[in-house]
Amino acid sequence: MSDYIPPYTISDRMLELVSSISEKLGRITIHQELESKPHLRRNNRIRSIHSSLKIEANSLSLNEVRDVINDRLVLGNQKEIQEVKNAYAAYEKITEINPLSMADLKSIHGIMTYGIVEESGVFRRGDEGVFSGDKCIFIAPPPERVHGLIKDVFSWMKKNEGKVHPLIMAANFHYEFVFIHPFADGNGRMARLWHTAILHKWRSVFAYIPLESQIERFQTNYYDAIAQSHVNGNSDVFIEFMLEMIDQILDEVILQVNKANAETSEYVKRMLNQMEYNVPYTSNEIMTRLNLKSKETLRKNYLNPAIDLGLVRMTLPDKPKSKNQRYVKQ
Repeated sequence: MSDYIPPYTISDRMLELVSSISEKLGRITIHQELESKPHLRRNNRIRSIHSSLKIEANSLSLNEVRDVINDRLVLGNQKEIQEVKNAYAAYEKITEINPLSMADLKSIHGIMTYGIVEESGVFRRGDEGVFSGDKCIFIAPPPERVHGLIKDVFSWMKKNEGKVHPLIMAANFHYEFVFIHPFADGNGRMARLWHTAILHKWRSVFAYIPLESQIERFQTNYYDAIAQSHVNGNSDVFIEFMLEMIDQILDEVILQVNKANAETSEYVKRMLNQMEYNVPYTSNEIMTRLNLKSKETLRKNYLNPAIDLGLVRMTLPDKPKSKNQRYVKQ
């Protein structure tokens, strides 16, 4: 097995962030809030996919990504639509991925890039650079070195599983992967997915924490952290950046869960119990199921609160009073 060790040094800031993240994870998982709220899990998964693709210049909106995933007609660039379908299929495999397996890495890349790149599920055969917009951050190692470099990283992870904290290991892998740039396309998407897969193996709740959305908010800082790590010759800056992103997104998830717990009224719960996921209902159909006679009561006590919480969405959000409006449980 390789003796390769990624160049990094554990700092006090890293330890502080690892402690903070662990404490926040305990607050989320102690009552298994996300496990009991499928709408939050699904919404966060869609956010992850939208943000990860947006970083790579996919122009579809969050609602369009949601519609693609829900098999609704979207008029847009077919390559971008296929990217969404592929990413959803790949993220659905998170619970099955062995993040220490190179074979799984290639297999998931094949899913992530199905039908959109020629070199799908195989390491690149040509030279590649890492770009932030039109700016080249650096030139990746030559293709003949890719297999050996990736093998070294996987060997390091296998040797140090249980010794290196998963939060540190995941960030290290992410940086090393971006540096090696092993595929002709899809490297950023795969790096972020694999980061999540490593963390999921440690704490299953990470399958539904939208880390990618936090990275997308700080996309410039993300690329700057990669570039600075290249200059420094170690991944310290990038590890700290990723730990900060995880720490911050956990604050959002805790608020998200607490809000859902506090604000989901008995009215909303009753309506949700009468609705199937991803099935569009007219207001009259919902009223019939609830035995209501007043549309004002439906809007005030049921629909509006559910929409505000993200539990229900309108099929025509720009035309809330349209006669063709439908309501979908998410």
